[in-house]
Amino acid sequence: MAIKSFKPYTPSRRNMTVSAFDGVDKKAKPERSLLETVKKNAGRNSYGRITVRHRGGGNKRKYRIIDFRRDKLDMPATVQRIEYDPNRSAFIALVKYEDGELRYILAPVGLKTGDTVVSSAAADIKPGNCLPLANIPVGTIIHNIEINPGRGAQLVRSAGDYAQLMAKDAQFAQVRLPSGEVRLVRPNCVAVIGQVGNIDHENVHIGKAGRTRHMGIRPTVRGSVMNPNDHPHGGGEGKSPVGHPGPMTPWGKPAMGLKTRKTKNRTNKYIFKHRNAK
Repeated sequence: MAIKSFKPYTPSRRNMTVSAFDGVDKKAKPERSLLETVKKNAGRNSYGRITVRHRGGGNKRKYRIIDFRRDKLDMPATVQRIEYDPNRSAFIALVKYEDGELRYILAPVGLKTGDTVVSSAAADIKPGNCLPLANIPVGTIIHNIEINPGRGAQLVRSAGDYAQLMAKDAQFAQVRLPSGEVRLVRPNCVAVIGQVGNIDHENVHIGKAGRTRHMGIRPTVRGSVMNPNDHPHGGGEGKSPVGHPGPMTPWGKPAMGLKTRKTKNRTNKYIFKHRNAK
């Protein structure tokens, strides 16, 4: 996947880059039966209070219903086209099963129009096929991984991401995640072979503030320019220091070095190796 740059007609054009969308059908409209309307909440909860800052505005979107379960077993599906999805960094593939059903799946690297994918315990080890971890050879690159059997994939779904199956036994499979963490997953959980597509997504340079606003992201204001009642860094005359031993979050907690994961988290037992372990 290539990155496209522009002639520097303006400062923003000089700095911005976009994906070239190689292999993506740019003219096709999304499948209407797989679209849902999403109501924007601008980071507010049901009380109208901001729970996630810097959200609001942005271009209108329809949500594409993605098949993360891959539960249509032993029935091949043919890739109709690769599409852009505004709701995620990865591209998606529209697949058509032999019985005529259409579904969207995440498009892995190397998947193209006309290819065949299948979800089966006996499927071939090739990109786009979905198998239980128990049936995948050790060392295989995988993505779209379930944590709980039958619940649907929750891990390794962003553009360019991949995990690796490190080991497995009767009880657990060891999966190395993109963060470096090695996690224990039940062997009857399913995963998809290959790496998530659009691997150059991380190299795209937004280039201007307006493009960020189109994405629904609002500006981030520094705490030091706020009032004391709005932020721990606020107040003072001119460029004052923060007035604390270290930087603080807007809610008064240390912003750097404080561990935020609960020490008694029930999923700690499934972490075989922490991401920061040497």
